Amino acid sequence: MYLANKPVGNGKTGIKQISKDLNLPTPFLAKILQVLAKQKILISLKGPHGGFSLLKDPKKISLLDIVRTIDGEDIFTSCIIHNDTCFYVNKSKNACALHEAYESVRSDLIRLFSSMTINDLVLKVGKSELIAI
Repeated sequence: MYLANKPVGNGKTGIKQISKDLNLPTPFLAKILQVLAKQKILISLKGPHGGFSLLKDPKKISLLDIVRTIDGEDIFTSCIIHNDTCFYVNKSKNACALHEAYESVRSDLIRLFSSMTINDLVLKVGKSELIAI
């Protein structure tokens, strides 16, 4: 959201600036930004005029894209009780005690994350709040 709020053509934003503005540890932030760059969501340029910017249009980046890129599929496939693939993915196993209740929550999460874009979030929170997130 922070990078989506930067004016188009404003160039790249350095990691130190992003870290400072968002009050996030630079090493932690660097790992996340590198993953997003590797997956072609961000552009990363090194050097004195380097930094990060969005590669994709924020209207075309869903929250599901971000979650899958950062956390993988585990949130959508792992059982919340057992350290294994949930029954709904691997039907050969017995369902856990929370399977039916969590299956609907899982479906709702996928639907929500699929339908919301980074641009939607930027519009919701407004420009002034982005530095505080």
